[in-house]
Amino acid sequence: MNQNITISNRLKRIASYLPKKPHFADIGSDHAYLPCYVCLHDDAAKAIAGEVVEGPFHSAKATVKANHLEAVVDVRLGDGLAVLHKGEVNQVVIAGMGGSLIKSILENGMDKLEKVERIIAQPNVDAKAVRKWLYHHGYEIIQEEIVEENEHFYEIIVADKMNTIQNLTEKDFMFGPILLVNKSKPFYNKWRSEKEKLHYIRKQLDQASVPQIEKLRRFDNEVTWIEEVLRDEKQD
Repeated sequence: MNQNITISNRLKRIASYLPKKPHFADIGSDHAYLPCYVCLHDDAAKAIAGEVVEGPFHSAKATVKANHLEAVVDVRLGDGLAVLHKGEVNQVVIAGMGGSLIKSILENGMDKLEKVERIIAQPNVDAKAVRKWLYHHGYEIIQEEIVEENEHFYEIIVADKMNTIQNLTEKDFMFGPILLVNKSKPFYNKWRSEKEKLHYIRKQLDQASVPQIEKLRRFDNEVTWIEEVLRDEKQD
């Protein structure tokens, strides 16, 4: 076996949040790099690589075959969690897509989550939507991380079936309850970048022919929160 399969630091960090001997699904697996990497480094791991597009589906099958992992990585063609049978996996990874799409995949596949103890989500945008879904559907956010790679910021959200009641606020949903406590350099870099984007969008809204009062109010509120968070960097 080729245990030197090359994956991005983003995927390595996602893999690090899987337990030993995982039986997991990677939804939107693309080339199946993550399932192959995990199964090459853990002889007891099993994975299902789900892909909705035929091109990446065939690429995933080729990666699995090249690494002689056909017995432990099952590549399936289908939409979201529809590739799974009920109770088939204990962990689900959904990475590399928008937060709204991740939320939709979870919502549409809720019947497949009955025995899923851990969800690892990595939204490219709109992480707030993912956190809200997890919070309202019995999952507790137990770890979060921001990975800065190739001038992009990737938020990793790890949530387990809820043992305690989390009391999360809108600010927690926006920034992440764990990230707010453990602010890192990538965290500050991300939110400096987001502040610039919000200022630009706000200028566009100011010039709109029809006043966008509610949107402007929301943007101003978010900018205020970001400025508060960024002030913490100077005190650290």
